[in-house]
Amino acid sequence: MSELKTFFSPALVRRLASDLVRVHPAFPARVFVTEALRGLGQLELLDRGRHIARVLARHLPAEYPAAVDVLIRSLGPEHASDELLGVGMAPFYYLPHTLFVAERGLEHFDLSMRAQYELTKRFSAESSIRPYIDREPERTFKVLRTWASDPNPHVRRLVSEGTRLRLPWASRVTWLDAHPERVLDLLEVLKDDPATLVLRSVANNLNDLGKVRPDLLVRTCAAWLEGASPDRRALVEHALRSAVKRGSPEALRLLGYGRTAAVTVEEVRMTPRRVAIGGRVSIPWCGRSTW
Repeated sequence: MSELKTFFSPALVRRLASDLVRVHPAFPARVFVTEALRGLGQLELLDRGRHIARVLARHLPAEYPAAVDVLIRSLGPEHASDELLGVGMAPFYYLPHTLFVAERGLEHFDLSMRAQYELTKRFSAESSIRPYIDREPERTFKVLRTWASDPNPHVRRLVSEGTRLRLPWASRVTWLDAHPERVLDLLEVLKDDPATLVLRSVANNLNDLGKVRPDLLVRTCAAWLEGASPDRRALVEHALRSAVKRGSPEALRLLGYGRTAAVTVEEVRMTPRRVAIGGRVSIPWCGRSTW
């Protein structure tokens, strides 16, 4: 991550200030830049994002509704395609925005949901949604169920990515660990999604589930394989990758391994009986087989 941290450079901080001034002329750009750059060089990527978010909180309007409105109005264009190939680190520009919402917006649920809906179309709100699941799981899951059918694939991806039990770089959510079946209710809606971006996220979510509840992973994948399309089968194979590495007999069986051979060959004769590595051996047909 040390090689990535320089993404949050002085030029980027000045760009952020410029975007905010464009929609909110009262924003103290010069003071913000000075404070945001203070000590920035000693921090890693995520800590740089947190530092900038804290400085934002000091200089945006004091009331959260007004502050988050400024942030939303300052946002640039949405992702140009369903995939993120070739965009590099650019979406990380909005990391401080998501951290601001995660840390400051818990008392303003509806406003924060709107903010994350917009942010995930430009970056990803997968981490910032988790404090809301932790605090108000039923209310948040009601929103996520609606988003699972949203026209935008990046919003649909948030539904599966934000509910992963072991999301990288993110905090654990005790409620998710205790209620994995509620996550599966959301994944059922997404298992045949037309966007590969979403299908990969669903597979990663299931892969995480297998690390906590391998029995539930196997049952889910077995059900999904019944009448599965090629895309859904590929999803299941990707979801079972860690279980296969662990040597799970159930996972291997689902993928067709470990079954009794359909062919038996008896009375095989090889000539010569001993052969050096790299040599040749002849196996003339002299036995019988059963199909």
